[in-house]
Amino acid sequence: MRSSNGYRNYKRRRRGFGYTRRNNLLFAELIIMLVIVIIFVIVSIVKLSNIKKKDSDKTTKAAETKVAATSTQAVETSTLPEPTTQALKAFDEIPWNLVILNTKHPITEDLNIELETLKNGYRIDKRVVDELQAMFDDARKEGLSPVICSSYREMSYQQRLFDKAVNSFKAKGHNQQEAESLAATDTAIPGTSEHQLGLALDIVDINNQMLNDDQENTPVQQWLMANSYKYGFILRYPKDKVDITGIMYEPWHYRYVGKEAAKEIYEKKITLEEYLTELGYEY
Repeated sequence: MRSSNGYRNYKRRRRGFGYTRRNNLLFAELIIMLVIVIIFVIVSIVKLSNIKKKDSDKTTKAAETKVAATSTQAVETSTLPEPTTQALKAFDEIPWNLVILNTKHPITEDLNIELETLKNGYRIDKRVVDELQAMFDDARKEGLSPVICSSYREMSYQQRLFDKAVNSFKAKGHNQQEAESLAATDTAIPGTSEHQLGLALDIVDINNQMLNDDQENTPVQQWLMANSYKYGFILRYPKDKVDITGIMYEPWHYRYVGKEAAKEIYEKKITLEEYLTELGYEY
């Protein structure tokens, strides 16, 4: 009986040992599979990271190439000369004889100008007196009688002129805003009149001193329109240039710009604004 029982116990121990060994093998296989999965995941992550890095590098290189190409193009373009103008020059670099006053570039107070008072009591920039005198002398030699009716104006005087024009339009039924807009078409807003530069003159014929379009038909204006450029003066606000100057036609208003500029403006039939544009000034 003992022998038989011993054999059974031995078989149970063998069977238990078999189960334990089989369990150990399964556990080892699970560990190996888990390790393989972990390795696969790590490798996949590394590959994905490399792919993104390569894409990023490609994008960066493409962007750098594009920037480089753009920079090169900009440099190459900037070296090409402009066909008709130079690089834009600042307004404050414009020579004294070419300065423009307008609503874009007004003054807020009287300028420090060295003025000279003429025999008729009018004042003008001292630097243009000789040319003005020569022009009047030559006109008189032709039997003409030019007369100055306005020259340098102080800010306060220009303000009075503008207020007078505004009140005139208000008397015709316009409101304040409408009256100011209408007044600005024939009377400069204070701070924007070239009379405040000491370089502008209103010149009329002694036989017709009315400031209207009929002035262009007088002998004095006919001569000035054809000869004033020789002395450095131009007809500042021509009939067909209102859209450029912003000022109505004034066949009596002359402006000193210097002989060189006046000659070119006269020959090309352009305005001071157009002349400055050709020179490359931003006014």
